[in-house]
Amino acid sequence: MKALILDTSVLCVYLQIPFMEECGTDSNYWNYRKISQKLEDEEAKETVFVLPLAAVIETGNHITQISGSKRYEIAQKLTQIMQSAADEMSPWVAFSQQIELWSGEGLKALATDWQGLVNQKIALGDVTIKRLAQYYAHKGFTVEILTGDAGLKAYEPQPPARIPKRRSDRA
Repeated sequence: MKALILDTSVLCVYLQIPFMEECGTDSNYWNYRKISQKLEDEEAKETVFVLPLAAVIETGNHITQISGSKRYEIAQKLTQIMQSAADEMSPWVAFSQQIELWSGEGLKALATDWQGLVNQKIALGDVTIKRLAQYYAHKGFTVEILTGDAGLKAYEPQPPARIPKRRSDRA
């Protein structure tokens, strides 16, 4: 099973936030059309979509900076995604699956993790997404971080090793 974790950069492009209509570079370039097609393809493969809390907060902050009537329209789109994730409407997985990452022990581990990466200029939101990717990889998912940020993409966990099936020797 595969989990697709949406980062703020891609979520902003998907929601068509003004001045954030594209992200990434070269082979990791994203625009609305490409993201829409990717999500459609992944949903057809029964991939689950994960909406990190960090991406919700950061995207919401970007939406509040929009001037004019588009702010409300785009906020409605993010609200619909959030409600789908909260209700675990396919393909979205529920936020409640992330709860252990926000427990007391989870926050201590996050603090330690971030402290070790802060000199590399890794944002706290990116560290939460990195930890979320590790969480799903530990549960046996193949994990893809959908992002325009090459630095964050580098933290994508390796797919689980495939164990070849042995043929039984027949005498």
